[in-house]
Amino acid sequence: MTPSRILSWAGKVGVETRNLCDAILAERPHPEQGFRSCLGILRLGKRYGEARLEAACARALRVRARSYRHVESILKHGLDRVAATEEQTSMLPTHENVRGRDYYH
Repeated sequence: MTPSRILSWAGKVGVETRNLCDAILAERPHPEQGFRSCLGILRLGKRYGEARLEAACARALRVRARSYRHVESILKHGLDRVAATEEQTSMLPTHENVRGRDYYH
């Protein structure tokens, strides 16, 4: 098992999956410590489908989540199907006491 082999498998799923596996392997002191996470993520493609896995990896990269559990949670809760703009607007509270970014200098 080598990092290049794992990245090759991840690249067959998609660019975002490869980028996530590359980030996981790069942030560990030794790339071998990220092998299990990457292989687990690739296995999720069999259960949820490669298209959903690719979307979940894109979301994980966007929020800087770098583990198998994060990607599994994204897929389990269907967060890979939520659009980025919808996700951002739903997180903003609507209340008269919320000042906004222009209030602070």
